[in-house]
Order: sequence, then C-alpha cells, then structure tokens
Amino acid sequence: MPRIRGRNLSVLYDPAEIAARNIELAEEVATAGYVDLLVVSILKGSFIFAADLIRALHAVGLAPEVEFLSLSSYRSGTRSTGEVAVLRDIDTDVTDRDVLLVDDILESGRTLAFARNLMLSRGAHRVGIAVLLEKPGKLAQPLQADHIGFSSPDRFVVGYGMDVAHAFRELPFVGVIEGDGPEDVAIDVSIVTEGSQKQD
Repeated sequence: MPRIRGRNLSVLYDPAEIAARNIELAEEVATAGYVDLLVVSILKGSFIFAADLIRALHAVGLAPEVEFLSLSSYRSGTRSTGEVAVLRDIDTDVTDRDVLLVDDILESGRTLAFARNLMLSRGAHRVGIAVLLEKPGKLAQPLQADHIGFSSPDRFVVGYGMDVAHAFRELPFVGVIEGDGPEDVAIDVSIVTEGSQKQD
C-alpha cells in the first residue's frame, strides 16, 4: 500500500489498467462517427487523462483539435450550490463542429451538463462526453457519458490529475486515502477549494 504525504493510499486503477483503458476509449471514439472533432478538456482534474486520451486518439488515427475550458462550481461551505461559471473559456468557434468534452469524474453531472449545454448553445453539431470515472447513482440531473473509463466506488478519489487541496495530482494511479470515507473527504474538507477535485 503506497504511503504518500503521510497518508496510506489504496490503488483502485493502476497505470497499466489506465493506459489499456485509454486505448480502448480512443478506439470507441474513433468508431463513434465524430467529424471535424474538437476535444475540450475541462480543467483542472482532467488534464492528465485528457493528455493521455488525446495521444491515444492519435495512435488510433485521429487528429483532433484540442481546447481547454475551466469551470467553477459555486460553493456554500463544502457543498456545491449547483451554479457553474466559466473561469477560462475556449477560443474556438464550435459552430457545426463535433465536440468531445473530457472530464475526470461524472458524479452529480452539473458541471458537464453546463459545459454540454454551453457548446450546444454556441452551435455545436454534436457534443460527446468522455470521463475517466463515473460514480453510479450520484447524478443530480439526467446526463449520460458517451465514453466511460471506469465505474468508481463512492469514495473520494485522488491521483492521475485528481486532488485534495491541489495535492496528489501527480500520482500515476487512481486511488483512495484509507481511513477516510466520502463523508469526511480524505483530508480536512475545510481546505478543499474550488479548483481542487470538484466531484461535480
């Protein structure tokens, strides 16, 4: 069991599993019929997943353009209010484009629903969603990802770009901090700020 920053972590998905799944996801995307594809990585948690998925897309013969979108869920204390704002927008005109949103986790669905509706409101022809993890049964509104890496247990996950208060992003695996359930969110939840793992 790895011990990092004084905490014991259990590995949910190791680097080899993640790499293999990224290739499978890229093959799914390649056969999904996207045309003139624009990949939009939703920052910050998706940055490692997005980078690996984009390279996997290249390996299977695709040549997407890539953009980045930074969103913030307004919070009251430690809970999301459900309101989402754009912190950094994309530069590309998406009119009549096929867009693939890439995010770390599909949980409540609020952030991804906002991003999807934003792209559609700007004239995107098609908006797909790829997520590394999905937490079943947690959706706050109807939303379905088109490409899902893994089904995640209801634990606060870290690693592979995902964090607690900006820590643990560098880990090459997805894991959970042992001794901490979702109710206490791994490390003192009072220090978890927006831009850390949103789990929205």
